[in-house]
Amino acid sequence: MNTAELRGNFLVDSLFVPDTASLVYCDADRAILGSAVPRVAPVELSAAAELRAEYFTERRELGVLNIGSAGQVEVDGAVYPMSNLDCLYVGRGSRRIVFSSNDPNAPAQYYLLSYPAHAQYPTTLASKAQAAAVHLGTEAQCNRRTIYKYIHPGGIRSCQLVMGFTQLLPGSAWNTMPAHTHTRRSEVYLYFNLASDMRVFHMMGRPDETRHLVVADKQAVISPSWSIHSGAGTSHYAFCWGMGGENQAFDDMDGVAIGDLK
Repeated sequence: MNTAELRGNFLVDSLFVPDTASLVYCDADRAILGSAVPRVAPVELSAAAELRAEYFTERRELGVLNIGSAGQVEVDGAVYPMSNLDCLYVGRGSRRIVFSSNDPNAPAQYYLLSYPAHAQYPTTLASKAQAAAVHLGTEAQCNRRTIYKYIHPGGIRSCQLVMGFTQLLPGSAWNTMPAHTHTRRSEVYLYFNLASDMRVFHMMGRPDETRHLVVADKQAVISPSWSIHSGAGTSHYAFCWGMGGENQAFDDMDGVAIGDLK
């Protein structure tokens, strides 16, 4: 694939449109990624015709990460206040999901990731302080970062969705290097907290046939199960990672030595 073909198939640059729910359906494990940015009025999540469902989470589960200002999410009448970097898990069977912002001039920006679900787990909210935080990397390797795990077997329970985010420290650029694949799960990255004039060079492809995408703030990359997924930024940044597939083991990875990449 050339650059245009790579971007057309794996890069999502249509998210975070004000006053709408933007959704993208992909064939990799039937994942749906999207966003909701309520400003003038609340935004309700509905089921697109492609789902052949009465409502969005009739046969799905949903992870929501707020990367904007404060707001709230209403799920079947229950209201969940969400500050910046709070995460909400919405379980299968939730019929009505409505997103709103506390201040239309500083709206919440909800990132959405959904996978099919064959089991039902309760809708659960977690703040950033409640996430499992793991500090990794070194200054010498330019990859000091903190991983925040929200939806995983040791945290918020789900059917197959695993979700959290990683924040790189100032002066660090690399994420997920040494690289890995996990042929049992697809993964989606949303890059955020990146200055408008900065970019992340996202590495993808098979370990012996690598490619790259140049990614801007609030753009997402769909990573199929056979692809590596790592990146280096022109400044520090954050990214939300989410996976779905055969298992929920965060550490189930097939590592690739740096010297074996081509």
